[in-house]
Amino acid sequence: MLENVLLGLLVMVGCLFVQALLVAAAARTYARHSRAVESGSFASTVLLIGGVMIVLVVGNFLQVCIWGALFLQLGEFEDFRVAVYHSAVNFATLGYGDIVMSEKHRILGPLQSLNGILMMGVSTAVVMSALQDALQRVRDARGNGPGAD
Repeated sequence: MLENVLLGLLVMVGCLFVQALLVAAAARTYARHSRAVESGSFASTVLLIGGVMIVLVVGNFLQVCIWGALFLQLGEFEDFRVAVYHSAVNFATLGYGDIVMSEKHRILGPLQSLNGILMMGVSTAVVMSALQDALQRVRDARGNGPGAD
């Protein structure tokens, strides 16, 4: 069991690295296009926040695929699509239970769920931060900011 826990922790660190790269990409995307929000346009604000969200969702799906590849490599599944499906159920903490791993590697499921909770939390924090900044920029552009009369 210790070997599986260590393997799971190693994959979690790899996923954290992926998440950090994607948070940086999302921040760059936001910074590059944040001027569009200052026009006060609802559409430009939604598009910008949507872009940040898409970058982060793609990153979360990449992490699901990394875990799926691990499950495939361990021989838990013969088909990558099934491994990714099982991985997505774990990562999103759905816990359907329609597919279960062998007792030998079963501890990896809860470890992946912990990883998913943490990475979804990071993604949520980044989207909320971008949304708060965008809303402040819109308020400032419309003259409703903190210094407005």
